[in-house]
Amino acid sequence: MEFDPTPYYRQYEALSQAADQVFEKVKAEYPDCVKCDRECADCCHALFDLTLIEAMYLNDRFKARFEGQDLKAALEKANRADRTIHKIKRDAYKELKAGKDENDILAGLAEEKVRCPLLNDRDLCDLYDHRPITCRLYGIPTSIGGLGRTCSLSGFEAGKPYPTVDIDKIHGRLQAISGELLRDIKSRNIKLVDLLMPLSMALMTDFDETFLGLQTDDDAS
Repeated sequence: MEFDPTPYYRQYEALSQAADQVFEKVKAEYPDCVKCDRECADCCHALFDLTLIEAMYLNDRFKARFEGQDLKAALEKANRADRTIHKIKRDAYKELKAGKDENDILAGLAEEKVRCPLLNDRDLCDLYDHRPITCRLYGIPTSIGGLGRTCSLSGFEAGKPYPTVDIDKIHGRLQAISGELLRDIKSRNIKLVDLLMPLSMALMTDFDETFLGLQTDDDAS
């Protein structure tokens, strides 16, 4: 069974463009608060995970961008970052099992910094045009689980009302696209709809037929 992810990528790109539009609107309304510029790479050290459709899309663009020794070097950077992230998450899980408050753990994770493997020696993103939605919205107010967040370098002040992007709604839309993809290919692993993985792991993963649980012609017969 041949599988073309392009229609699902188009849906994802439309959502990314909408995120860009929201960012630019807030930036225009609050120019003194949005501090993002070319020289700033603060968001490139934040911890966050990708849904299936995001991970597949980024992986596809990553493999189109790098080849040969450049690809090998990029994957080595991704591997180093992924090992660091794994340790941070493992320690957070131990804290949760030991009874530490979940909100305190999440607050701690928000303070962790790991250099993104896509950040080059000039502190610029090698896949900027295809960066995840989280990167596109970093620098303006967002909310996750009802809790407001924004970049610590921004000029937004705590306690004041600002236009805020509900990340949970975006996550729901990303899951919906991922679920549509899995249903259309008749995946044997529909639980992939709940997949969340770090960007570093997304770069290293082979999203082949086996990973996706793709139904083959033999399965259908």
